[in-house]
Amino acid sequence: MPEISRFLGIIIYMNWADHPLPHFHAKYGNYEITVEIASGVVRGEFPKRALRAVLEWLDEHKTELLEDWLLAQQRKPLNPIPPLE
Repeated sequence: MPEISRFLGIIIYMNWADHPLPHFHAKYGNYEITVEIASGVVRGEFPKRALRAVLEWLDEHKTELLEDWLLAQQRKPLNPIPPLE
């Protein structure tokens, strides 16, 4: 699970050659979600404050996330993305 960002105790990662629809995974303690990059659709459960932070971060970094998605599909190293400030 290649980590691409970490902030507020949240770990953001992508899996190489993962299933279709560009998405990323987020983990916060025992909670885990999958977030579609284009639509922001969330699968899984997260505390409200952590979810708001992830969705704000998504809005700020959609382009970088899509670039990393393409790299992940090619099993290439992913670029780190700055954390939420």
